[in-house]
Amino acid sequence: MTSSLMKSVSGIRGIVGESITPALIAAVGSAFAQFCKRGTIVLGRDTRTSGYAIEKGLESALLLSGSSVINIGVVPTPTVQIMVEHLKADGGIVISASHNPIEWNAFKLIGRTGTFLNGRETEQLFKLMDNDFTYAGWDHIGTLKYEMGADDIHIQKILSVIDTDAIRKRRLKTAVDSVNGAGSSITVKFLNELGCGTIPVYCEPTGIFPRGAEPVAENLSDLARTVLSEGADVGFAQDPDADRLAIVDELGRPIGEENTIALVAEHLLSKNAGRVVVNLSTTKAVDDIAQRHGVAIARTKVGEIHVVEEMLRMGARIGGEGSGGIISPEVHLGRDSLAGIGYILEMMTERNKKISELVLELPQYSMKKGSIRLIGKGAKISHLSKLKKDYSSQKISEIDGLRIEFLPGSEFYGGWVHLRPSNTEPIFRIIAEGRDAIQAGKIFSHFEKLLK
Repeated sequence: MTSSLMKSVSGIRGIVGESITPALIAAVGSAFAQFCKRGTIVLGRDTRTSGYAIEKGLESALLLSGSSVINIGVVPTPTVQIMVEHLKADGGIVISASHNPIEWNAFKLIGRTGTFLNGRETEQLFKLMDNDFTYAGWDHIGTLKYEMGADDIHIQKILSVIDTDAIRKRRLKTAVDSVNGAGSSITVKFLNELGCGTIPVYCEPTGIFPRGAEPVAENLSDLARTVLSEGADVGFAQDPDADRLAIVDELGRPIGEENTIALVAEHLLSKNAGRVVVNLSTTKAVDDIAQRHGVAIARTKVGEIHVVEEMLRMGARIGGEGSGGIISPEVHLGRDSLAGIGYILEMMTERNKKISELVLELPQYSMKKGSIRLIGKGAKISHLSKLKKDYSSQKISEIDGLRIEFLPGSEFYGGWVHLRPSNTEPIFRIIAEGRDAIQAGKIFSHFEKLLK
């Protein structure tokens, strides 16, 4: 397998035709069937043009390995997670490379609880992939069923936990950019259920991405123009598998994907206080919001399952990741852009405020993100060891790369930096946050130079 194959708790990702091959598809399907004791597997995918072919190969591998398959079609990743729970299946697979470019595809692996496999489970699966497989005889091949209506089940779960009637009465006008991905149909349907006037932007599920796959500010210019020209109250943007959410305010300004979790945390904690869990790369604004409401906050390694496991341990009220991921246990334990949309609309309705006004009420920080292409991973790791010694007087976390929070007396006091190899791409990530854009830029530039 080539170097473009990425294996981690975020799944198995690679470039189609290079590391995503028929042999890999067969290995993933056969190993996962064995992992799930040849039980029932829920299968879904995003709209990538390579998805259909991979889906057929995966179906075949699972069936010939003795598992039955329930195929729910083109759906968001959280919809597959919800359906694993709803159908009491033994596992689930999402064929989606999430925010990676279109030439990539991937397998996101879900256990019987509807959450992603954890570190121990993924290692077990990877070992199974390296073994020889025992296939089922003709009389023990699994069965294939196509299940329609998963989007309705997902939507109803969210409608049951928000004030649907109040939102409908508000009759908000929304614009939505689903990057022609898995959120294209379900998101428009969800917004219509909430009585919103909806302006679709890139909501044709063609799998051809008209912008960068990540819902970051530089990729949202068309959504921003639409919000402004159509007089929308808010714009929502997703990634191809619709587990991440970014927001554009009524003035056509992207508010930053970090503020998605900050807004939802403020909204939910103000209604019913409880513990919060986010990853190490998430904005410090969430810490301030937790302190405002007198609740505990914990930080984990980057990766949805790490946040979920800590949420379960703490009995958390809300969790998520600064990349636009909202995890609400009252819906399900997975990142869900639709749940985020529901909470944001409820917050706007209950507080009777514009999205720009709500953002101004948040603790104010500025973040700068970037990356360095990984050539020799070991060299970067050795740099981290030196940086740990050089900054030993600051607040250090080593649970995922190196995170340095700068204490009083430091030139970067009030800010932090997180340096780590990516789970999903062959890159080394640099995330810096400061009290303002100038400080964030200085922190980022300083550590970028040191790593290079």
